Amino acid sequence: MPSLQQLRGPVYRIIDPVTRALIRWRVHPNAITTIGFAVTVLAGWLYHLDHVRLAGLCVLLGGLSDIFDGRVARESGLASKFGAFYDATLDRASEIVVFIGLISLYIQYGSSMADVWMIYVIAVAIGGSLMVSYTRAKAEALGLDCSVGFMQRAERLVLLGGGSLFFGLMWDGAVLKGILILLAVTTVLTTIQRIVWVYQHAAGVPLDGAPVPEAPVPPSTTNDDGATP
Repeated sequence: MPSLQQLRGPVYRIIDPVTRALIRWRVHPNAITTIGFAVTVLAGWLYHLDHVRLAGLCVLLGGLSDIFDGRVARESGLASKFGAFYDATLDRASEIVVFIGLISLYIQYGSSMADVWMIYVIAVAIGGSLMVSYTRAKAEALGLDCSVGFMQRAERLVLLGGGSLFFGLMWDGAVLKGILILLAVTTVLTTIQRIVWVYQHAAGVPLDGAPVPEAPVPPSTTNDDGATP
């Protein structure tokens, strides 16, 4: 299935002038990561305040910073293991904050919108989003590049941020509700897809350093007295 990953080349060509400017100004990639996290925290707060369109804009800006920090890190030679860890950790934290903001939105307005049950949908979307990221991280720790799936982080950011920005709570929040239901379903399906993929590529493969099981000893073909029957 087509993925936003296929748009990386054209997007990188568009943003390269900004990337080079950030490198000239010696902006550290970890600083970009931190700013992006702050913007997504603001998005969660804006959801809580019922400013859905502004929250969507902040979600998209936070996702854009996620592109810049990686590009700047690689192009400037500042990529490090801590930077990768820091970026991945704040990515997960930012998703949690955004979804908590959405839960707060439905807690406040659920009664009038008759959508209190959406809190459970958002809870599933949180779990599914974290599991999509976890399955890839765990697979990579085992030496597998498990980037399969149709609802990765980029797709989640564009879907939620774009939908919130352009539609807000139009039609009594029907569009936002549909987006959250779609996120809940597709993140769970993507998690399952990755589990199946890892099974297909790693079932029966021993862990590095694990002892290889010995071959079973064939049954004896002699009698107790040593003679061949």
